Amino acid sequence: MTDLKLYSMPSSGNSYKVRLLLALLGRTVDTIDVEYEWESLTRAKAEGRLPFGKAPVLELGDGTLLPESNAILFWLGQGTRFVPLGALEQARMLSWMFWEQNQHEGVIAVRAALLKYPHRKAQATPERLAELLTSGHALLKVMEDHLSGRDWLVGGHVSLADLCLYAYTHTADTHGGFDLAPFPALRDWLGRIAALDGYVGLDA
Repeated sequence: MTDLKLYSMPSSGNSYKVRLLLALLGRTVDTIDVEYEWESLTRAKAEGRLPFGKAPVLELGDGTLLPESNAILFWLGQGTRFVPLGALEQARMLSWMFWEQNQHEGVIAVRAALLKYPHRKAQATPERLAELLTSGHALLKVMEDHLSGRDWLVGGHVSLADLCLYAYTHTADTHGGFDLAPFPALRDWLGRIAALDGYVGLDA
């Protein structure tokens, strides 16, 4: 039994990062597919379950709706090993999570979306794809440089920052066409996350 409902897009990294944290915490959730199940999407919109018009949204037992993936991560992570204890470390964690949304996702995830979704095909011009490829490799280099000589993005333990950035980074090559070969520290970091107890993949 669970008192949580997750309105989720199965192919979305933003929805996946929430499902991953829930799995790592051993928490169960009723998942409602609002990507491939048209009836579920229509009902969710009609009932006001998607406050910002998109998934993911976590519905709590009392009916409270919590949108935005990283806000959901922060709420679920409170009091767990995925949130550092110190205020400075928490702030550093949040800085990576903010960077993921305003820098990383807008390039890494967008290039993958242009290549995958038919309704985005008109935007997938050679010039745009090339621009995103260059920008994306620069962003991955930022992560590579930071992870060189350390296991995790913040402190000595896995945190929400790692899970947040893992979501779109781990498919950057297969979905977005980015070359991860030049980034050994980043690839090792991806492997450490995939080895966590309770880990589930994007398609789980």
